[in-house]
Amino acid sequence: MKAKTPSDSLTIMTEIVLPNDTNNLKNLFGGQLLSWMDRCAAIAAHRHCRRIVVTASVNNVSFNQAIPQGAIVTLEAKVSRAFSSSMEVFVDVFIEDQTIAGKKSKANEAIYTFVAVDQLGNPINIPQIEPETKIEKDRYEGAMRRRQLALILSGKMDPSEATELKKLFLGDDSEKQDA
Repeated sequence: MKAKTPSDSLTIMTEIVLPNDTNNLKNLFGGQLLSWMDRCAAIAAHRHCRRIVVTASVNNVSFNQAIPQGAIVTLEAKVSRAFSSSMEVFVDVFIEDQTIAGKKSKANEAIYTFVAVDQLGNPINIPQIEPETKIEKDRYEGAMRRRQLALILSGKMDPSEATELKKLFLGDDSEKQDA
C-alpha cells in the first residue's frame, strides 16, 4: 500500500456562526464546534484511506478563544499519523476578524482518532503517512507519544513498553537502561 502525505487528506470547511449556534453569551456552543470538527476530521480520515471511518476518540480539544455570533469559522483537518487501522487527525480552527482585512487567527484545535473499517465494521489496514513540512513532522512524531499514553491510561499497554514516552522523559539512553 503506497504511503500518502498529510496534504492528501486536507479538508477545509467554512461555517458562519448563526444565532441558533450560540449560547446565552452569543458565542458558539462548544458542542456545535465539536460537531463541525468531527465532520471535518472524518472527511480527512476518509480521504486518507478511502474507506468507511468511525470516530474512535476525541483525544484533545482546546477551546482557547470564544467564537462570537456572526464569525466566519474555517476548520482545517489533516491526518497526522496512520497506524495499522487507526489514524490521528489534527483539526485547526480559525476565525476571521470582522474588519475589511478579514485577518484569520487560530482560535481552537482538536485531535481525533479514527479507525478504518470494512462493511461489517471490522478494522482494516490503511496507508502510512509521510510528513513533509515541519509542523507535519512534529505532529507525526508526537502522535506516537500520544498513542502510547492513551494505551497506558486505558490499560492496554504496560508503561515499560512505551519507548517513545521513555525517550521524552529519560532521553535516548532509556533503551540502554532497560538492557
